Amino acid sequence: MNKYFSRFFITALAAVSVAVSCNDLTLDESVYHTKKYLFGDFSQVKEVMTNVYGYLESGFYDFQECATDDAVYANTPDVAKIYYDGSWSANNLVDDKWSHYYSAIRAANFLMENCPEDYEIARWDDRYKDYLAQLKNYPWEAKALRAFFHMELLKRYKTIVIADKTFTVEEVNNLMPSTYDQAVNWIEKELKDAADHLPDTYASSYYAEIGRVTKGFALAARARLLLYAASPLNNEMAEKDRYARAAAAALDFIDANNTSKTYFLRKQMFNVENQDLIFGIREATDNTFESQNFPIGYEGGNSGTCPTLNLVEAFDMADGTPFNYEKHSSALLDPSQRDPRMAKAIISNGDMFKDEIVETFIGGRNGQPKENASPTSFYLRKFVQEATRLTVGNVSEMLHLYPIFRIQEVYLNYAEALFEATGSPDFKGSLSGVNYTMSPREALNKVRTVYQMPEVPSGLTAAEFRTRLRNERRVELCFEGHRFWDIRRWKLGDKTKEIYGLKITRNLDETFSAEKVLVQSRYWNDKQYWYPISSSEIFKNQSLIQNTGW
Repeated sequence: MNKYFSRFFITALAAVSVAVSCNDLTLDESVYHTKKYLFGDFSQVKEVMTNVYGYLESGFYDFQECATDDAVYANTPDVAKIYYDGSWSANNLVDDKWSHYYSAIRAANFLMENCPEDYEIARWDDRYKDYLAQLKNYPWEAKALRAFFHMELLKRYKTIVIADKTFTVEEVNNLMPSTYDQAVNWIEKELKDAADHLPDTYASSYYAEIGRVTKGFALAARARLLLYAASPLNNEMAEKDRYARAAAAALDFIDANNTSKTYFLRKQMFNVENQDLIFGIREATDNTFESQNFPIGYEGGNSGTCPTLNLVEAFDMADGTPFNYEKHSSALLDPSQRDPRMAKAIISNGDMFKDEIVETFIGGRNGQPKENASPTSFYLRKFVQEATRLTVGNVSEMLHLYPIFRIQEVYLNYAEALFEATGSPDFKGSLSGVNYTMSPREALNKVRTVYQMPEVPSGLTAAEFRTRLRNERRVELCFEGHRFWDIRRWKLGDKTKEIYGLKITRNLDETFSAEKVLVQSRYWNDKQYWYPISSSEIFKNQSLIQNTGW
Protein backbone atom coordinates (compact mmCIF):
# COMPACT_ATOMS: atom_id res chain seq x y z
CA MET A 1 0.00 0.00 0.00
CA ASN A 2 1.58 3.28 -1.00
CA LYS A 3 1.37 6.45 1.03
CA TYR A 4 -1.68 7.72 -0.77
CA PHE A 5 -4.21 4.97 -0.31
CA SER A 6 -6.54 4.37 -3.24
CA ARG A 7 -9.25 1.78 -3.53
CA PHE A 8 -8.20 0.99 -7.06
CA PHE A 9 -5.70 -1.75 -6.34
CA ILE A 10 -4.84 -4.43 -8.85
CA THR A 11 -3.54 -7.44 -7.02
CA ALA A 12 -3.59 -11.16 -7.35
CA LEU A 13 -6.58 -11.20 -5.06
CA ALA A 14 -8.59 -8.65 -7.01
CA ALA A 15 -9.44 -11.36 -9.50
CA VAL A 16 -11.85 -12.95 -7.05
CA SER A 17 -15.04 -13.86 -8.88
CA VAL A 18 -18.12 -12.75 -6.97
CA ALA A 19 -20.75 -15.41 -6.53
CA VAL A 20 -24.28 -14.13 -6.14
CA SER A 21 -25.08 -15.95 -2.92
CA CYS A 22 -23.81 -16.75 0.51
CA ASN A 23 -21.14 -18.71 -1.37
CA ASP A 24 -19.22 -15.46 -0.96
CA LEU A 25 -18.46 -16.79 2.50
CA THR A 26 -16.56 -19.76 1.07
CA LEU A 27 -13.02 -19.77 -0.25
CA ASP A 28 -11.70 -21.10 -3.54
CA GLU A 29 -7.95 -21.25 -3.06
CA SER A 30 -7.32 -21.59 -6.79
CA VAL A 31 -8.50 -18.01 -7.18
CA TYR A 32 -6.04 -16.85 -4.55
CA HIS A 33 -3.28 -19.01 -6.07
CA THR A 34 -1.99 -20.83 -2.97
CA LYS A 35 -1.66 -19.93 0.68
CA LYS A 36 2.03 -20.73 0.51
CA TYR A 37 2.46 -18.15 -2.24
CA LEU A 38 0.23 -15.45 -0.78
CA PHE A 39 1.66 -15.67 2.70
CA GLY A 40 5.20 -16.46 1.61
CA ASP A 41 6.82 -13.19 2.69
CA PHE A 42 6.08 -9.74 4.08
CA SER A 43 5.32 -8.16 0.72
CA GLN A 44 2.86 -10.88 -0.28
CA VAL A 45 0.94 -10.59 2.98
CA LYS A 46 0.73 -6.87 2.36
CA GLU A 47 -0.94 -7.63 -0.97
CA VAL A 48 -3.52 -9.74 0.85
CA MET A 49 -4.18 -6.92 3.35
CA THR A 50 -4.40 -4.39 0.53
CA ASN A 51 -7.10 -6.49 -1.10
CA VAL A 52 -9.24 -6.24 2.04
CA TYR A 53 -8.97 -2.45 1.92
CA GLY A 54 -9.95 -2.58 -1.74
CA TYR A 55 -13.52 -3.46 -0.80
CA LEU A 56 -14.05 -0.09 0.90
CA GLU A 57 -16.26 2.16 -1.20
CA SER A 58 -16.44 5.90 -1.38
CA GLY A 59 -19.81 7.60 -1.82
CA PHE A 60 -18.84 9.84 -4.72
CA TYR A 61 -20.72 7.74 -7.24
CA ASP A 62 -23.59 6.60 -5.05
CA PHE A 63 -26.89 8.31 -5.77
CA GLN A 64 -28.53 7.80 -2.40
CA GLU A 65 -28.32 11.55 -1.76
CA CYS A 66 -30.73 12.00 -4.66
CA ALA A 67 -33.10 9.56 -2.98
CA THR A 68 -33.36 11.90 0.01
CA ASP A 69 -34.92 15.33 0.39
CA ASP A 70 -31.44 16.86 0.11
CA ALA A 71 -30.93 16.38 -3.63
CA VAL A 72 -32.36 15.50 -7.01
CA TYR A 73 -30.58 14.08 -10.03
CA ALA A 74 -30.72 16.49 -12.94
CA ASN A 75 -29.24 14.38 -15.73
CA THR A 76 -31.10 11.82 -17.81
CA PRO A 77 -31.84 9.09 -16.90
CA ASP A 78 -32.50 9.70 -13.21
CA VAL A 79 -30.27 7.06 -11.65
CA ALA A 80 -31.94 7.45 -8.25
CA LYS A 81 -35.50 7.05 -9.49
CA ILE A 82 -35.82 3.41 -8.49
CA TYR A 83 -35.30 4.40 -4.86
CA TYR A 84 -38.46 6.48 -4.72
CA ASP A 85 -40.82 5.57 -7.56
CA GLY A 86 -42.23 2.34 -6.13
CA SER A 87 -40.45 -0.02 -8.54
CA TRP A 88 -37.88 -1.24 -6.01
CA SER A 89 -38.33 -4.94 -5.21
CA ALA A 90 -36.50 -8.13 -4.28
CA ASN A 91 -36.22 -8.79 -8.01
CA ASN A 92 -35.45 -5.20 -9.00
CA LEU A 93 -32.59 -4.31 -6.71
CA VAL A 94 -30.76 -1.06 -6.11
CA ASP A 95 -27.52 -0.58 -4.18
CA ASP A 96 -27.48 -4.32 -3.52
CA LYS A 97 -24.33 -4.88 -1.45
CA TRP A 98 -24.98 -8.39 -0.13
CA SER A 99 -22.46 -10.08 -2.39
CA HIS A 100 -19.94 -7.25 -2.26
CA TYR A 101 -19.64 -7.07 1.52
CA TYR A 102 -19.64 -10.82 2.04
CA SER A 103 -16.80 -10.99 -0.47
CA ALA A 104 -15.06 -8.31 1.61
CA ILE A 105 -15.67 -10.27 4.80
CA ARG A 106 -14.34 -13.43 3.18
CA ALA A 107 -11.16 -11.57 2.22
CA ALA A 108 -10.74 -10.32 5.80
CA ASN A 109 -11.30 -13.81 7.21
CA PHE A 110 -8.77 -15.23 4.77
CA LEU A 111 -6.10 -12.88 6.08
CA MET A 112 -7.00 -13.34 9.74
CA GLU A 113 -6.95 -17.14 9.48
CA ASN A 114 -3.69 -17.40 7.57
CA CYS A 115 -1.52 -14.43 8.51
CA PRO A 116 1.77 -15.79 9.93
CA GLU A 117 3.20 -14.49 13.17
CA ASP A 118 6.75 -14.17 11.88
CA TYR A 119 9.21 -14.94 9.11
CA GLU A 120 12.31 -16.42 10.70
CA ILE A 121 14.19 -16.29 7.42
CA ALA A 122 13.79 -12.51 7.32
CA ARG A 123 15.52 -11.84 10.63
CA TRP A 124 18.65 -10.62 8.87
CA ASP A 125 16.77 -8.01 6.84
CA ASP A 126 17.62 -4.46 7.95
CA ARG A 127 13.91 -3.66 8.26
CA TYR A 128 12.85 -6.87 9.91
CA LYS A 129 11.46 -5.16 13.03
CA ASP A 130 9.46 -2.70 10.94
CA TYR A 131 8.08 -5.45 8.73
CA LEU A 132 7.20 -7.54 11.77
CA ALA A 133 5.32 -4.65 13.38
CA GLN A 134 3.22 -4.29 10.23
CA LEU A 135 2.61 -8.02 10.05
CA LYS A 136 1.34 -8.19 13.63
CA ASN A 137 -1.00 -5.25 13.00
CA TYR A 138 -2.67 -6.71 9.90
CA PRO A 139 -5.08 -9.07 11.71
CA TRP A 140 -6.34 -6.17 13.83
CA GLU A 141 -6.82 -3.99 10.76
CA ALA A 142 -8.71 -6.84 9.10
CA LYS A 143 -10.78 -7.36 12.25
CA ALA A 144 -11.86 -3.71 12.30
CA LEU A 145 -12.66 -3.75 8.60
CA ARG A 146 -14.59 -7.01 8.92
CA ALA A 147 -16.72 -5.40 11.63
CA PHE A 148 -17.28 -2.32 9.45
CA PHE A 149 -18.35 -4.50 6.51
CA HIS A 150 -20.87 -6.22 8.78
CA MET A 151 -22.12 -2.75 9.83
CA GLU A 152 -22.71 -1.86 6.20
CA LEU A 153 -24.75 -5.03 5.72
CA LEU A 154 -26.67 -4.56 8.96
CA LYS A 155 -27.88 -1.02 8.24
CA ARG A 156 -29.25 -2.24 4.90
CA TYR A 157 -30.65 -5.69 5.60
CA LYS A 158 -31.40 -5.86 9.37
CA THR A 159 -30.96 -9.63 9.77
CA ILE A 160 -27.63 -10.84 8.48
CA VAL A 161 -25.35 -13.82 8.77
CA ILE A 162 -22.38 -13.15 11.02
CA ALA A 163 -19.38 -14.46 9.11
CA ASP A 164 -16.77 -14.81 11.81
CA LYS A 165 -14.83 -17.45 9.91
CA THR A 166 -14.46 -18.98 6.47
CA PHE A 167 -17.28 -21.42 5.81
CA THR A 168 -17.22 -24.57 3.73
CA VAL A 169 -19.39 -25.02 0.67
CA GLU A 170 -21.53 -27.45 2.64
CA GLU A 171 -22.09 -24.94 5.44
CA VAL A 172 -22.66 -21.74 3.56
CA ASN A 173 -26.23 -22.01 2.30
CA ASN A 174 -27.58 -23.38 5.56
CA LEU A 175 -26.30 -20.60 7.78
CA MET A 176 -28.78 -19.03 10.18
CA PRO A 177 -28.99 -15.23 10.35
CA SER A 178 -28.53 -13.41 13.63
CA THR A 179 -31.09 -11.07 15.12
CA TYR A 180 -30.38 -7.38 14.80
CA ASP A 181 -29.34 -7.08 18.45
CA GLN A 182 -27.11 -10.16 18.27
CA ALA A 183 -25.32 -8.65 15.29
CA VAL A 184 -24.90 -5.29 17.06
CA ASN A 185 -23.39 -6.97 20.12
CA TRP A 186 -20.99 -9.03 18.04
CA ILE A 187 -19.87 -6.08 15.91
CA GLU A 188 -19.38 -3.90 18.99
CA LYS A 189 -17.16 -6.52 20.64
CA GLU A 190 -15.09 -6.84 17.47
CA LEU A 191 -14.58 -3.08 17.29
CA LYS A 192 -13.65 -2.83 20.97
CA ASP A 193 -11.11 -5.63 20.57
CA ALA A 194 -9.63 -3.97 17.51
CA ALA A 195 -9.49 -0.57 19.21
CA ASP A 196 -7.48 -2.06 22.07
CA HIS A 197 -4.77 -3.20 19.66
CA LEU A 198 -4.72 -0.71 16.79
CA PRO A 199 -2.32 2.27 16.89
CA ASP A 200 -3.43 5.86 17.29
CA THR A 201 -1.55 6.76 14.13
CA TYR A 202 0.97 5.41 11.66
CA ALA A 203 2.82 8.71 11.47
CA SER A 204 5.72 7.49 13.60
CA SER A 205 6.24 4.27 11.64
CA TYR A 206 8.82 4.03 8.90
CA TYR A 207 6.13 3.64 6.23
CA ALA A 208 3.93 6.48 7.62
CA GLU A 209 0.98 5.37 5.52
CA ILE A 210 -2.36 7.09 5.60
CA GLY A 211 -5.64 5.46 4.74
CA ARG A 212 -5.12 2.62 7.23
CA VAL A 213 -7.53 1.93 10.05
CA THR A 214 -6.57 3.20 13.49
CA LYS A 215 -7.95 3.04 17.00
CA GLY A 216 -9.95 6.14 16.07
CA PHE A 217 -11.61 4.30 13.16
CA ALA A 218 -12.73 1.48 15.45
CA LEU A 219 -14.00 3.81 18.19
CA ALA A 220 -15.87 6.05 15.73
CA ALA A 221 -17.47 3.03 14.05
CA ARG A 222 -18.60 1.72 17.44
CA ALA A 223 -20.20 5.07 18.32
CA ARG A 224 -22.13 5.12 15.04
CA LEU A 225 -23.18 1.48 15.35
CA LEU A 226 -24.67 1.98 18.82
CA LEU A 227 -26.43 5.24 17.91
CA TYR A 228 -28.13 3.50 15.00
CA ALA A 229 -29.12 0.65 17.32
CA ALA A 230 -30.64 3.14 19.79
CA SER A 231 -32.63 5.06 17.15
CA PRO A 232 -36.42 4.72 16.71
CA LEU A 233 -36.19 2.25 13.81
CA ASN A 234 -34.28 -0.24 15.95
CA ASN A 235 -35.52 0.76 19.39
CA GLU A 236 -39.29 0.54 19.25
CA MET A 237 -39.66 0.73 23.02
CA ALA A 238 -37.49 3.88 23.17
CA GLU A 239 -35.22 2.29 25.77
CA LYS A 240 -33.05 5.00 27.31
CA ASP A 241 -30.24 2.62 28.20
CA ARG A 242 -29.56 2.04 24.51
CA TYR A 243 -28.91 5.74 24.08
CA ALA A 244 -26.77 5.74 27.24
CA ARG A 245 -24.66 2.97 25.73
CA ALA A 246 -24.25 4.98 22.52
CA ALA A 247 -23.34 8.13 24.45
CA ALA A 248 -20.66 6.24 26.40
CA ALA A 249 -19.19 4.91 23.14
CA ALA A 250 -18.99 8.41 21.65
CA LEU A 251 -17.39 9.66 24.86
CA ASP A 252 -14.78 6.89 24.61
CA PHE A 253 -13.69 8.30 21.27
CA ILE A 254 -13.75 11.92 22.46
CA ASP A 255 -11.72 11.18 25.57
CA ALA A 256 -9.18 9.09 23.68
CA ASN A 257 -8.86 11.68 20.94
CA ASN A 258 -8.37 14.49 23.45
CA THR A 259 -5.58 12.45 24.99
CA SER A 260 -3.70 11.48 21.84
CA LYS A 261 -4.84 14.04 19.24
CA THR A 262 -3.50 11.73 16.56
CA TYR A 263 -6.54 9.89 15.24
CA PHE A 264 -7.43 12.32 12.53
CA LEU A 265 -5.80 13.28 9.28
CA ARG A 266 -5.52 16.89 8.18
CA LYS A 267 -7.73 18.38 5.51
CA GLN A 268 -7.05 16.76 2.15
CA MET A 269 -8.83 17.61 -1.05
CA PHE A 270 -12.39 18.14 0.06
CA ASN A 271 -14.32 21.29 0.65
CA VAL A 272 -14.64 21.60 4.39
CA GLU A 273 -12.42 23.90 6.36
CA ASN A 274 -12.18 22.01 9.61
CA GLN A 275 -9.35 19.52 9.95
CA ASP A 276 -11.29 16.65 11.42
CA LEU A 277 -10.96 13.57 9.24
CA ILE A 278 -10.67 10.29 11.12
CA PHE A 279 -10.72 8.03 8.07
CA GLY A 280 -11.37 8.59 4.40
CA ILE A 281 -11.01 6.87 1.06
CA ARG A 282 -8.56 8.54 -1.27
CA GLU A 283 -9.62 8.14 -4.88
CA ALA A 284 -7.23 7.91 -7.79
CA THR A 285 -6.65 11.11 -9.76
CA ASP A 286 -9.75 11.58 -11.89
CA ASN A 287 -12.28 14.12 -13.20
CA THR A 288 -15.37 11.90 -13.40
CA PHE A 289 -16.95 13.45 -10.33
CA GLU A 290 -16.54 16.93 -11.79
CA SER A 291 -17.87 15.85 -15.17
CA GLN A 292 -20.95 14.48 -13.47
CA ASN A 293 -21.51 17.51 -11.23
CA PHE A 294 -20.20 20.67 -12.88
CA PRO A 295 -23.23 22.83 -13.71
CA ILE A 296 -24.66 22.55 -17.17
CA GLY A 297 -23.38 25.48 -19.19
CA TYR A 298 -19.77 24.79 -18.24
CA GLU A 299 -17.89 22.74 -20.80
CA GLY A 300 -18.06 19.09 -19.79
CA GLY A 301 -20.64 19.74 -17.06
CA ASN A 302 -23.69 17.50 -16.69
CA SER A 303 -25.33 18.88 -13.52
CA GLY A 304 -25.78 15.53 -11.76
CA THR A 305 -26.55 15.82 -8.03
CA CYS A 306 -28.42 19.07 -7.38
CA PRO A 307 -29.22 20.29 -3.85
CA THR A 308 -32.87 20.94 -3.05
CA LEU A 309 -34.55 23.95 -1.51
CA ASN A 310 -35.39 21.59 1.38
CA LEU A 311 -31.68 21.41 2.20
CA VAL A 312 -31.06 25.10 1.55
CA GLU A 313 -33.76 25.97 4.08
CA ALA A 314 -31.99 23.80 6.67
CA PHE A 315 -29.04 26.21 6.85
CA ASP A 316 -29.48 28.82 9.57
CA MET A 317 -29.22 32.52 9.07
CA ALA A 318 -25.74 33.90 9.77
CA ASP A 319 -26.93 35.26 13.12
CA GLY A 320 -27.88 31.75 14.22
CA THR A 321 -31.62 32.13 13.71
CA PRO A 322 -33.27 29.11 12.08
CA PHE A 323 -34.31 29.91 8.52
CA ASN A 324 -37.99 30.65 8.05
CA TYR A 325 -39.28 30.93 4.48
CA GLU A 326 -41.91 33.54 5.31
CA LYS A 327 -39.45 35.76 7.18
CA HIS A 328 -36.23 35.15 5.29
CA SER A 329 -37.17 34.38 1.67
CA SER A 330 -35.03 37.27 0.43
CA ALA A 331 -31.96 35.51 1.87
CA LEU A 332 -32.48 32.69 -0.62
CA LEU A 333 -30.86 34.97 -3.19
CA ASP A 334 -28.08 36.13 -0.87
CA PRO A 335 -26.00 33.27 0.62
CA SER A 336 -23.90 35.83 2.52
CA GLN A 337 -26.80 36.08 4.99
CA ARG A 338 -26.60 32.37 5.76
CA ASP A 339 -24.52 29.84 7.66
CA PRO A 340 -21.15 29.87 5.82
CA ARG A 341 -21.37 26.11 5.30
CA MET A 342 -24.09 26.70 2.74
CA ALA A 343 -21.78 28.52 0.33
CA LYS A 344 -19.18 25.78 0.75
CA ALA A 345 -21.65 23.01 -0.05
CA ILE A 346 -24.00 24.60 -2.60
CA ILE A 347 -23.71 26.77 -5.70
CA SER A 348 -26.49 29.36 -5.90
CA ASN A 349 -27.57 31.85 -8.53
CA GLY A 350 -25.11 34.74 -8.62
CA ASP A 351 -22.21 32.78 -7.08
CA MET A 352 -18.81 32.74 -8.75
CA PHE A 353 -17.69 29.40 -10.15
CA LYS A 354 -14.60 29.01 -12.34
CA ASP A 355 -14.36 32.81 -12.57
CA GLU A 356 -17.85 33.15 -14.02
CA ILE A 357 -21.14 34.22 -12.45
CA VAL A 358 -23.55 31.31 -12.15
CA GLU A 359 -26.92 31.99 -13.78
CA THR A 360 -29.61 29.59 -12.59
CA PHE A 361 -32.50 31.94 -13.30
CA ILE A 362 -34.97 31.02 -16.01
CA GLY A 363 -33.20 31.52 -19.32
CA GLY A 364 -29.79 31.87 -17.64
CA ARG A 365 -26.66 30.17 -18.91
CA ASN A 366 -26.99 27.46 -16.24
CA GLY A 367 -30.76 27.52 -15.73
CA GLN A 368 -33.99 26.10 -17.03
CA PRO A 369 -35.15 25.39 -19.69
CA LYS A 370 -31.65 24.29 -20.72
CA GLU A 371 -31.55 20.51 -20.97
CA ASN A 372 -30.29 18.88 -17.75
CA ALA A 373 -30.25 22.21 -15.93
CA SER A 374 -30.86 21.97 -12.20
CA PRO A 375 -34.60 21.67 -11.50
CA THR A 376 -34.03 23.32 -8.11
CA SER A 377 -31.76 26.21 -9.28
CA PHE A 378 -28.92 24.91 -7.06
CA TYR A 379 -25.76 22.98 -7.92
CA LEU A 380 -23.33 20.91 -5.87
CA ARG A 381 -20.10 22.48 -4.64
CA LYS A 382 -19.04 20.17 -1.81
CA PHE A 383 -16.25 17.79 -2.88
CA VAL A 384 -16.20 19.30 -6.39
CA GLN A 385 -12.66 20.33 -7.31
CA GLU A 386 -13.32 23.65 -9.01
CA ALA A 387 -9.81 23.82 -10.50
CA THR A 388 -10.51 20.71 -12.60
CA ARG A 389 -10.51 21.48 -16.33
CA LEU A 390 -12.88 19.67 -18.69
CA THR A 391 -12.22 21.81 -21.74
CA VAL A 392 -11.26 19.74 -24.78
CA GLY A 393 -7.52 20.00 -25.28
CA ASN A 394 -6.99 21.33 -21.75
CA VAL A 395 -8.27 18.55 -19.50
CA SER A 396 -6.99 18.09 -15.95
CA GLU A 397 -7.68 15.64 -13.14
CA MET A 398 -7.62 15.97 -9.35
CA LEU A 399 -7.35 13.81 -6.27
CA HIS A 400 -10.47 13.26 -4.17
CA LEU A 401 -10.93 12.11 -0.61
CA TYR A 402 -14.26 10.80 0.63
CA PRO A 403 -14.77 10.95 4.41
CA ILE A 404 -16.00 7.80 6.13
CA PHE A 405 -15.61 9.10 9.70
CA ARG A 406 -15.15 12.68 10.87
CA ILE A 407 -14.75 13.97 14.39
CA GLN A 408 -17.70 16.32 13.92
CA GLU A 409 -19.97 13.32 13.38
CA VAL A 410 -18.80 11.81 16.67
CA TYR A 411 -19.67 15.01 18.55
CA LEU A 412 -23.10 15.02 16.93
CA ASN A 413 -23.53 11.33 17.79
CA TYR A 414 -22.59 12.14 21.38
CA ALA A 415 -25.03 15.07 21.54
CA GLU A 416 -27.91 13.02 20.14
CA ALA A 417 -27.30 9.94 22.27
CA LEU A 418 -26.85 11.82 25.55
CA PHE A 419 -29.85 14.05 24.89
CA GLU A 420 -32.14 11.14 24.02
CA ALA A 421 -30.88 9.20 27.05
CA THR A 422 -31.68 12.03 29.45
CA GLY A 423 -34.23 14.27 27.74
CA SER A 424 -32.15 17.32 28.69
CA PRO A 425 -30.09 19.48 26.32
CA ASP A 426 -27.97 20.63 29.26
CA PHE A 427 -27.45 17.38 31.11
CA LYS A 428 -24.13 16.92 32.91
CA GLY A 429 -23.33 14.36 35.54
CA SER A 430 -23.34 10.61 36.05
CA LEU A 431 -25.38 8.27 33.87
CA SER A 432 -25.10 4.47 34.04
CA GLY A 433 -21.79 4.80 35.83
CA VAL A 434 -20.27 7.20 33.28
CA ASN A 435 -19.51 10.84 34.12
CA TYR A 436 -20.38 13.40 31.46
CA THR A 437 -18.79 16.83 31.75
CA MET A 438 -19.98 18.07 28.33
CA SER A 439 -23.70 18.58 27.79
CA PRO A 440 -25.50 17.69 24.55
CA ARG A 441 -25.90 21.40 23.78
CA GLU A 442 -22.18 22.04 24.36
CA ALA A 443 -21.27 19.18 22.02
CA LEU A 444 -23.59 20.59 19.37
CA ASN A 445 -22.12 24.07 19.77
CA LYS A 446 -18.61 22.65 19.51
CA VAL A 447 -19.47 21.84 15.91
CA ARG A 448 -21.08 25.21 15.19
CA THR A 449 -18.26 27.33 16.59
CA VAL A 450 -15.81 25.83 14.09
CA TYR A 451 -17.61 27.99 11.54
CA GLN A 452 -18.08 31.00 13.87
CA MET A 453 -21.79 30.24 14.01
CA PRO A 454 -23.62 31.53 17.11
CA GLU A 455 -24.32 28.90 19.72
CA VAL A 456 -27.68 27.20 20.04
CA PRO A 457 -29.13 28.94 23.11
CA SER A 458 -30.21 27.40 26.38
CA GLY A 459 -33.86 27.27 27.36
CA LEU A 460 -35.10 25.23 24.40
CA THR A 461 -37.73 22.58 24.94
CA ALA A 462 -36.78 18.97 24.26
CA ALA A 463 -38.69 19.06 20.94
CA GLU A 464 -37.01 22.31 19.89
CA PHE A 465 -33.56 21.03 20.76
CA ARG A 466 -34.14 17.76 18.87
CA THR A 467 -35.09 19.77 15.80
CA ARG A 468 -31.95 21.93 16.07
CA LEU A 469 -29.76 18.90 16.67
CA ARG A 470 -31.08 16.95 13.70
CA ASN A 471 -30.84 20.04 11.55
CA GLU A 472 -27.22 20.57 12.57
CA ARG A 473 -26.39 17.02 11.58
CA ARG A 474 -28.09 17.52 8.24
CA VAL A 475 -26.08 20.59 7.22
CA GLU A 476 -22.76 19.53 8.73
CA LEU A 477 -22.76 16.09 7.12
CA CYS A 478 -24.60 16.89 3.89
CA PHE A 479 -23.50 14.85 0.88
CA GLU A 480 -21.43 12.54 3.08
CA GLY A 481 -23.87 9.63 2.94
CA HIS A 482 -25.68 10.24 6.24
CA ARG A 483 -29.06 11.74 5.35
CA PHE A 484 -30.33 8.59 3.61
CA TRP A 485 -29.72 6.52 6.75
CA ASP A 486 -30.80 9.24 9.19
CA ILE A 487 -34.20 9.43 7.50
CA ARG A 488 -34.54 5.71 8.02
CA ARG A 489 -33.29 5.37 11.58
CA TRP A 490 -35.45 8.35 12.65
CA LYS A 491 -38.41 6.92 10.67
CA LEU A 492 -39.04 10.13 8.74
CA GLY A 493 -39.66 8.58 5.32
CA ASP A 494 -43.24 9.78 4.99
CA LYS A 495 -42.18 13.33 5.92
CA THR A 496 -39.55 13.64 3.19
CA LYS A 497 -41.60 12.99 0.06
CA GLU A 498 -42.13 16.55 -1.18
CA ILE A 499 -39.08 17.99 -2.93
CA TYR A 500 -38.87 21.73 -3.54
CA GLY A 501 -36.77 24.09 -5.62
CA LEU A 502 -36.67 27.75 -6.58
CA LYS A 503 -37.94 29.27 -9.77
CA ILE A 504 -35.79 32.38 -10.19
CA THR A 505 -36.80 35.14 -12.60
CA ARG A 506 -34.60 38.03 -13.69
CA ASN A 507 -36.60 41.25 -13.68
CA LEU A 508 -36.29 44.13 -16.13
CA ASP A 509 -34.32 46.16 -13.59
CA GLU A 510 -31.76 43.29 -13.31
CA THR A 511 -33.03 42.27 -9.87
CA PHE A 512 -34.29 38.77 -9.19
CA SER A 513 -37.47 37.31 -7.77
CA ALA A 514 -37.84 33.76 -6.55
CA GLU A 515 -40.80 31.41 -6.17
CA LYS A 516 -40.87 28.17 -4.20
CA VAL A 517 -41.97 25.33 -6.50
CA LEU A 518 -42.68 21.63 -6.02
CA VAL A 519 -40.14 19.66 -8.05
CA GLN A 520 -41.06 16.09 -7.16
CA SER A 521 -43.63 14.24 -5.07
CA ARG A 522 -42.16 10.86 -4.27
CA TYR A 523 -43.55 7.46 -3.37
CA TRP A 524 -42.90 6.16 0.13
CA ASN A 525 -43.71 2.86 1.78
CA ASP A 526 -42.49 1.95 5.25
CA LYS A 527 -40.95 -1.25 3.90
CA GLN A 528 -38.26 1.03 2.44
CA TYR A 529 -36.76 1.50 5.90
CA TRP A 530 -34.91 -1.72 5.07
CA TYR A 531 -33.52 -3.10 1.84
CA PRO A 532 -34.97 -6.26 0.33
CA ILE A 533 -32.73 -9.31 0.31
CA SER A 534 -32.46 -10.57 -3.23
CA SER A 535 -34.98 -13.26 -4.11
CA SER A 536 -32.13 -15.35 -5.47
CA GLU A 537 -30.41 -15.24 -2.07
CA ILE A 538 -33.61 -16.31 -0.31
CA PHE A 539 -33.94 -19.20 -2.77
CA LYS A 540 -30.38 -20.38 -2.12
CA ASN A 541 -30.59 -20.11 1.66
CA GLN A 542 -34.15 -20.43 2.89
CA SER A 543 -33.05 -19.66 6.45
CA LEU A 544 -32.62 -16.02 5.47
CA ILE A 545 -35.40 -13.71 6.63
CA GLN A 546 -36.89 -11.35 4.06
CA ASN A 547 -37.68 -7.89 5.40
CA THR A 548 -41.32 -6.99 5.95
CA GLY A 549 -43.21 -5.89 2.86
CA TRP A 550 -40.72 -7.15 0.29
